[in-house]
Amino acid sequence: MGSLDDAGILDNAAWHALRGPHAAFAESHGSARRYRPDFARYSALPDARDDATWRDLARLVGPGAQVSMSGAVIEPPPDWTVTRIGRARQMVAAEVHERADPDVVELTPADVPEIFALIGRTKPGPWRSKTIHIGRYLGIRHAGRLVAMAGERVRPPGWVEVSAVCTDEEFRGRGFASRLVGAVVHDIRSRGDEAYLHVSVNNPVATRLYEGLGFRVRRETSFVGLTAPA
Repeated sequence: MGSLDDAGILDNAAWHALRGPHAAFAESHGSARRYRPDFARYSALPDARDDATWRDLARLVGPGAQVSMSGAVIEPPPDWTVTRIGRARQMVAAEVHERADPDVVELTPADVPEIFALIGRTKPGPWRSKTIHIGRYLGIRHAGRLVAMAGERVRPPGWVEVSAVCTDEEFRGRGFASRLVGAVVHDIRSRGDEAYLHVSVNNPVATRLYEGLGFRVRRETSFVGLTAPA
């Protein structure tokens, strides 16, 4: 199980995931890795980066390709174009009291059209056609309709990211997000791992929600959009 004592792996979570538990979803060239585009959007490099590692990534993604990376420090060479920089708080489930919830349902590939619709209405972050396969996703239905969900994304050894936490606007304030996050953390810990997540520094409401559940801020991190050299 991950612990605060070995949480340094989270500084470059996607890299460690793609070399470890998520290797089956990876494409690689030299030292560069990325999720296969229909599973997730993130690319990654080792902690020690030089011009050669960035050239590996350029060859992997192709000339002029759009690339997303996350991590504590991302400093590309000058021939790469930075198109977006987002700042987030990385939080770990230090004091979360997780629990199973009999009212949540496990989502399957058959639910992907509904998931896409909910993601489109709530915009919690990117979702790809095969994202459902990289972790377990849970949902809450009302009158048969999917109105809230949460699940798992980047998985470095010992850790699993809680992701895609969203609730339809008309159903907010009912505690659905808290219940789903608690159930996801329960699943993660039942497999011997620990949970972490990211929340935008511009989203204090979500930060307070997660702090209320027992998540604690570990550090600030970056989500960066890049364009590969043409």
